[in-house]
Amino acid sequence: MTSNGLSFHHPVAFWLGCAAIVAGVLAHIPMFIHASYMDYQMVGMPMDPAMLAGMVVIPVGVLLAAYGLMPRLDQMQQNLHGNNLHFHIADGVPLNGEHWKLVLVLVIALIVDVMKPATLGFVMPGVRKEYEISKEMAGWLPLVALTGTTVGSIVWGRLADSFGRRAAILLSALMFIGTAICGAMPSFEWNLVMCFLMGASAGGLLPITFTLMAETIPAAHRGWLLVALGGVGTSAGYLVAAGAAAVLEPMFSWRVLWLLGLPTGALIIFLDRYIPESPRFLSNAGLESQARAVLAKFAGVIDREASRTAPAAAADEKNEKVGILQLLRGAYAGITWGLLVCGTGWGLVNFGFLLWLPSNLGSMGMDASAASALLARSAFLALPGVALVIWFYHRWSSIKTLVLFIALTTASLLAFLAMSLAGAQSVTAMVIATAMLLVSSSGVIATLIPYAAEIYPVHLRGTGSGVVAASSKFGGILGAAGGVVGLFGDLALSAAVIAVPMAISAVMLMRSGIDTRGRRLEDIQQAVAGKAGAVLQAK
Repeated sequence: MTSNGLSFHHPVAFWLGCAAIVAGVLAHIPMFIHASYMDYQMVGMPMDPAMLAGMVVIPVGVLLAAYGLMPRLDQMQQNLHGNNLHFHIADGVPLNGEHWKLVLVLVIALIVDVMKPATLGFVMPGVRKEYEISKEMAGWLPLVALTGTTVGSIVWGRLADSFGRRAAILLSALMFIGTAICGAMPSFEWNLVMCFLMGASAGGLLPITFTLMAETIPAAHRGWLLVALGGVGTSAGYLVAAGAAAVLEPMFSWRVLWLLGLPTGALIIFLDRYIPESPRFLSNAGLESQARAVLAKFAGVIDREASRTAPAAAADEKNEKVGILQLLRGAYAGITWGLLVCGTGWGLVNFGFLLWLPSNLGSMGMDASAASALLARSAFLALPGVALVIWFYHRWSSIKTLVLFIALTTASLLAFLAMSLAGAQSVTAMVIATAMLLVSSSGVIATLIPYAAEIYPVHLRGTGSGVVAASSKFGGILGAAGGVVGLFGDLALSAAVIAVPMAISAVMLMRSGIDTRGRRLEDIQQAVAGKAGAVLQAK
């Protein structure tokens, strides 16, 4: 046991696994260096014995490290069946140094997480050129990556609820390191395999960071810090990806952007000493002494009397099997379906409508340079939107803020529908509509996963956050498929189709959602159970 919660249960296995993963990645570097005289083009090169051995060693290392992180079976069984020790963090205390240290470390982790998929846009031109493939074939790369993030969000969320938030973060970082070999793959097909695994690790880390912060930060500061974490981490992640591409790609080709998975993943492993296990997870697993040790650093207390689980929620925890199905029925059904529909709609907006917007503007008579300038101006006007979202979420209402930005996204899409049907080509109108869509859609994703991290009970929080995050990636997959069948080639049709699920989700969440602003997590769960009970009685 350490002051960070759970120590490694099998430390030798964990560190041997880490060493094996790093060794497997390093085994690919000699061939990468050997290709320097060809501008690092490795297409068609046969894999040498060292590379083949490295590809075998990496999955063995991941399994060893996962075993090293796995709790003892008796502790795992306690966690899976739910142990109702009740406590709370001292929600009225000011933020101390430990809180800010955790925020900083999680921001860095989220930057690394966002950087990986953001790199896709910068490697695509080099991939197409080196492998001599068409745009359609290259389009499989982001599609496979999005599929990986969808699967990863669900799987890692479940792992976080079974083995702990800290263990899931470490396992994700190890996969970051292992998938760095994507930068040394001679064939495009192997890039697709590695890209799927990279997406799985990236998709898994995102919801876990929000889950850990939600369970550690006092209620008075939890909301705005969760939204700020998403805004700052996402923006900085894209900036780091762009900076790495600008500085390193001209010297070492597109491949170096994948190889950065080794040092960035190692950075998260190094920062692990500053990442505590969630005290709520520890308490729910029956590890009261470990929970106390972590809480002592964050001015927290165990409170058996002040925190009582609502009868409906307690019955769910004791009598139902813990799993994804719990999210889709009972007290959380309405909220979960609303969040899932919203996430899917947002994915269609971000990975479909906005992706094809420059082309559609061109079809409306605007030249390519003017379309790019319009998007740049709109994005600049949208920047203050992040601060606006934080203010609304913290000062007004969490659920009303989410619904507001869903409604604004719907209104923006309807504005594009109206302009398209009317044949309007006003640049001013286009800038306003685009800026409004960028602000509103950014507000949706900035509040969607933080809200999910607050609303679910501790034994389902990682799973719930993961499933909601997966829905946004699933919307991206639908967006990619919609582009293939030509849905987004028609601005009016695509705007109308996407506006429908966004509007539906707003109604669902306004009806079922609970305001989380300033509330203890345990009180939120009681409020959800109480509202669900009131709805049932009304029926």
